[in-house]
Amino acid sequence: MKHIKRTATAIALAASALLVGACSPGTSADTTENAADGKPIVNKENWPEKVPTRGLVKDLSLPLEAYMASYEDQVTVEQATNDLQQSCMKDYGIDLTLPLAGANPPPSDNDANIERRYGITDRAEAEKYGYELPPALQEHTRQTMRELSGVEVEVLTGHTKPEPVEAREGAEAAGPFAAPGQGVKPARAEYNGKKLRTGGCVGWSKEQLGVQEADPVVVAELAGDSLMQSMKDDKVVKATAAWSSCMDGKGHPGLADPYKAMDQGVTNDGKPSQESIALAVDDIDCKEQTDLVKIWFEVESAIQNEQIADDRSRLTGIKEQRGKKIVAARKQLAASAR
Repeated sequence: MKHIKRTATAIALAASALLVGACSPGTSADTTENAADGKPIVNKENWPEKVPTRGLVKDLSLPLEAYMASYEDQVTVEQATNDLQQSCMKDYGIDLTLPLAGANPPPSDNDANIERRYGITDRAEAEKYGYELPPALQEHTRQTMRELSGVEVEVLTGHTKPEPVEAREGAEAAGPFAAPGQGVKPARAEYNGKKLRTGGCVGWSKEQLGVQEADPVVVAELAGDSLMQSMKDDKVVKATAAWSSCMDGKGHPGLADPYKAMDQGVTNDGKPSQESIALAVDDIDCKEQTDLVKIWFEVESAIQNEQIADDRSRLTGIKEQRGKKIVAARKQLAASAR
């Protein structure tokens, strides 16, 4: 159960982590790989679908997804935040260009990660890539962001520039945001005759949009709980056992659940082998034969509906706050485009 719990939490929260990583302006980067090929830095064609249009989860959406931010909304807020930060820095006489949001999309639109929540579900992709992501989602577009001086970091973040983790010759230069072990101090009070913002331009930009970091975590945690509860439901246990028996009959013994199949099928180099492709295809065929995904989805949907009923007030507040944040972000982007 410990292994299953870790896997379940990873499945439920993986998309959230990917969204943050894909949009975050806090990661300084190198050259833009796609620029030389004439490809756009932000290619919306690679963005995940809001609701799957193929595979065993076609047209499926869990109840809690109504309270999750879509990837498009995440990018909108992130880019608006970037624009505000750049404008704020300019007020202090500092020109700064932050990476564009949306350059590295995750495989799923929101924290539910419905496409792989119950293991892989798209047979067409399995036939090509096994358990790996499509090549377009394995690429990483790197964007340049110049190294900031100490005072520029203070204006941006509200704290002093972090020291390299290991202060030795050849150590990487410190980025603008502090990590564990990179002790920082509060920023100076003013720069160029102007008082610094609380939390720097980063804190100010989030305040302008009403960004509240804790909200997405609340919904993701509920989604993680619902997944774990669903795995213990008698219907899911029975369907999973049937799937395991089906896999055994196809020559894949010892697979207790689809997560075990994913663990076994993922290759070290990210390139699918014939063995992993065969495993992936059989995995999906057995899911279809046993109705595992349909049963699991229905069980978890019922659990989530109960969660929503028990916590409706807080969830409604989160949804309303997110809506206001997105409206504010869209207005900011429209203003920046003028």
